[in-house]
Amino acid sequence: MIYLNNMLVPDNKAVVSVFDHGFLYGDGVYETLRAYDGVLFKLNEHIERLFNSASLIKLKLPKTREEIRKAAYETLQANRLKEAYVRITVSRGAGPIGLDPRLCPQPTLVIIANPFKDYPPSYYKKGVKVAIVKTRRNFKRAIDPQIKSLNFLNNVLAKTEAINRGAYEAVMLNYRGYVAEGTISNIFFVKDKVLCTPSVEVGILDGITRRIILDVAKEMGVKVKEGRFRPDEIYEADEVFISNTTMEVMPVKEVDNAMFNVSGGDITKVIHKAYRTKVREYMRGKDR
Repeated sequence: MIYLNNMLVPDNKAVVSVFDHGFLYGDGVYETLRAYDGVLFKLNEHIERLFNSASLIKLKLPKTREEIRKAAYETLQANRLKEAYVRITVSRGAGPIGLDPRLCPQPTLVIIANPFKDYPPSYYKKGVKVAIVKTRRNFKRAIDPQIKSLNFLNNVLAKTEAINRGAYEAVMLNYRGYVAEGTISNIFFVKDKVLCTPSVEVGILDGITRRIILDVAKEMGVKVKEGRFRPDEIYEADEVFISNTTMEVMPVKEVDNAMFNVSGGDITKVIHKAYRTKVREYMRGKDR
């Protein structure tokens, strides 16, 4: 079942207009969540970010925060899912062809809940390959990276490069050549027991999982450094991992031709364990 505007409809009857500006122009915003045992992790934070993204593109959401929260759980429960991937999408809506947002009188709200498919255990045990690609991250003064936009072409081009190089994920540099972020992930590396990650000022999304990781690292006494980093600093790291809502913390075994010993990635393992603890606490209602 798909939540489409104000109702739940079967997948094969969930129809969006070909004149929807989300389809025509990528004009809209979205959020991706993970459900653990029927609980949508950090739902309030994701909804807040959805509203922030919408505000940045001058899109008035068709429902309140509480209504979207309720609709997300309705969709999850209608599909009888406990472990799930949930995506909330809001487009500008249907209207005549043209870029003027005023052409669309009513936004389109879609919520999809699919069974969560576990990542292969080998990804966590052996790590994944990452490529630093030629495609640069959008300049932040052109498209604000805090907008989770439906227009994903920048990321698609980077992902295509990574696939052609046999890599699982692509990491983009910003226009100045500093490490920015992956197509669907934030990147972290450890050097001399210091956890490093690009700062928001570089032009990246301030990921919710990223924030949790930084918090748990500080709680454990791990020194954290947010800043501007060149690719060479990644190549010379002791550990590298990527993160997002669904993968959590995923170790990296290779960046371009630089290899990393995943089995010895102590800080990566400790942080992932601490992240899982945060999830369990949230599910027990300690952090909601």
